[in-house]
Amino acid sequence: MPITTKEDETIPLIVSIDVGTTSSRVILFNKLGQEVCKHQIEYSTSASEQDYTPAGRRRHSEELNATTLKEATTTTNSTTAVTTNSQTNGNSNHHNNEKDVTGPIFSSVGFKIEESPYLTIEDLVENHTVGPTLRFPKPGWVECNPTSILINVLECLGAVLQALHITNESRIRHDLKPYKIHCIGIANMRETTLVWSKKTGLPIVDYGIVWNDTRNTSIVNEKKETTDPNLQERLTEKTGLPLYSTYFSCSKLRWFLDNVPEVNEAYMENDLMFGTVDTWLIYHLTKQHNFVSDVSNASRTGFMNLNTLDYDPELLQYWNIDPTKISIPKIVSSAEYYGDFNVPDFCEKIMPPTIRQLLLNFVAQKVPINGCLGDQSASLVGQMAYKRGAAKCTYGTGCFLLYNTGTEKLISKHGTLTTLGFWFPYLEDDFNINKPHFALEGSVAVAGSVVQWLRDNLRLVARAEDVGPLASLVPDSGGVVFVPAFSGLFAPYWDPDCRATIMGISQFTTASHIARAAVEGVCFQARAILKAMSSDAYSESRPNSHDGKDIEDIDLLEDVDSCTYEKSVFSTLSVDGGMSRSDEVMQIQADILGPCIKVRRSPIAESTALGAAIAANMGFKDVDDRPMWKNLQDCKKWVFFNGIDKSDTIPREQHPNLKIFTSQSKDTIRRKHWKLWETAVSRSTGWLKDVENR
Repeated sequence: MPITTKEDETIPLIVSIDVGTTSSRVILFNKLGQEVCKHQIEYSTSASEQDYTPAGRRRHSEELNATTLKEATTTTNSTTAVTTNSQTNGNSNHHNNEKDVTGPIFSSVGFKIEESPYLTIEDLVENHTVGPTLRFPKPGWVECNPTSILINVLECLGAVLQALHITNESRIRHDLKPYKIHCIGIANMRETTLVWSKKTGLPIVDYGIVWNDTRNTSIVNEKKETTDPNLQERLTEKTGLPLYSTYFSCSKLRWFLDNVPEVNEAYMENDLMFGTVDTWLIYHLTKQHNFVSDVSNASRTGFMNLNTLDYDPELLQYWNIDPTKISIPKIVSSAEYYGDFNVPDFCEKIMPPTIRQLLLNFVAQKVPINGCLGDQSASLVGQMAYKRGAAKCTYGTGCFLLYNTGTEKLISKHGTLTTLGFWFPYLEDDFNINKPHFALEGSVAVAGSVVQWLRDNLRLVARAEDVGPLASLVPDSGGVVFVPAFSGLFAPYWDPDCRATIMGISQFTTASHIARAAVEGVCFQARAILKAMSSDAYSESRPNSHDGKDIEDIDLLEDVDSCTYEKSVFSTLSVDGGMSRSDEVMQIQADILGPCIKVRRSPIAESTALGAAIAANMGFKDVDDRPMWKNLQDCKKWVFFNGIDKSDTIPREQHPNLKIFTSQSKDTIRRKHWKLWETAVSRSTGWLKDVENR
């Protein structure tokens, strides 16, 4: 039987599509920030020993049930595959007793799909049959299959649609209001560079270059050696980014044009489209094929001017990109109408029939895609770090720290970079919340991936969650220092020629010491970034001196009396992501940071996905049209306080995952360990360059 209900007889949900470096997931959030339904697919890789599935990834759930599909084909809102028992059987009081809550449209041009000499439907089918989603063809090279990622997203969405249908049937039987999906938000890994054909919408080649790929090292090194320092400084002021990092999209696109004949041919024929993952998804998941990129993603390409929030002709010229020969997405805000959800024709042809039918039923509902944020900006929003001075750290594949500087753009002098935090133009309050918000950012290339390395390569542990307990078997690393620079060091060092190094090994060293040193390597880099951010923010307010001392002479994390975190910058670091779930790892982080900063673990496990849902909610111009929260303050009230008026503390029974970690380390020991880290970094940097020059 189809589920047909009136609008005021349903409970609103928002779909969040979260595309990460190693997996894709789709989550349905309710007003309390709870996950009603969730489905995740972990990517297969070229290093995987498992067989590839037709979509080039490992399955995380059973195939969709054909019987359920038959019932769901006429429903209005079907959904997912992974649903907790408390969410389906009515055990969650907050869940079931929820109360009902009841922009300028951009003019970017869609593109007609035609035949093309590049990849064909048959090619795509073949690639999905035999190839992984992630490939590592050479040392330092990381590639993703754009079409496989798109299929993963659609399959995840199909799975949650099925599960939602099952959940709604159960709720109706128990006289509870069913759920209804109102809009879609997207969070995605940034900088990853994709190229496709304007004529067909299909990739020019069957891979994109992932953000942590370093194949463009020679390009950035040559630019660095041949560019006038004054020009370097001017361009950095425009972008807020270090000009010569392999991290950003500009040099990756240049590599494509210089090294792949098919890409250069499309460029010369004006058939080349460039975009990051957000653009790729929105282009293919909207009926109009809208070609846009939100500011938080566009600011990471190296082509956008932070002052104009548009592409800068000088930056394009610097990378020798002719904008008349290539289609570049229009830059838009993080929360506005991007188009109604749609399933691309070529995806229909290569998807399982069950999922295809579920999605086509969903297309008929005309659900808008209303929000988009780069993953770290999404995490900033999901952590409720809306105000100037808030700081967050996400421990994912990499480790990413953002410090909200509000509407003020700070250009770092200490190795961090400037990025767009978010832009929600339809919000209104007294704090310019509807203006673009900037952030200082520091990135660690390796965080959760070092845990994966310990598990899969060294086989020190059987499960990733065992690393924390193993590291805690010893009080310290026993003099071992692990610099986990598998793809170079990012902020604040910015050395692509650095490589992972383990120092200080002796016969005393055990597996526990190695594990602890690996965890500490991530935490030490987080400390270095926080110190750099503090220096930038403090220098902005008192640029010349501090109590008669030059700012550079102060150890901002060690001298408690002059600690800027405590006085004028920040005293709390909000954390989320996989490694943050380990009490042992977060205590190590707090010990390394010292007494100036307390570490607060987010009560929301999927902060990045939640941030995308919040952006989608705020993408409705009229406040009465926003399905779950009126504004950001209302969102925090419901997600952090379960609808209770603001209070100083969050009851543990409401959010058992919330926990505060404070330093238990002695000053002398902490400073000695920091000195060991700095020494190890100095001996690891430039390593690859020195070797290749011999």
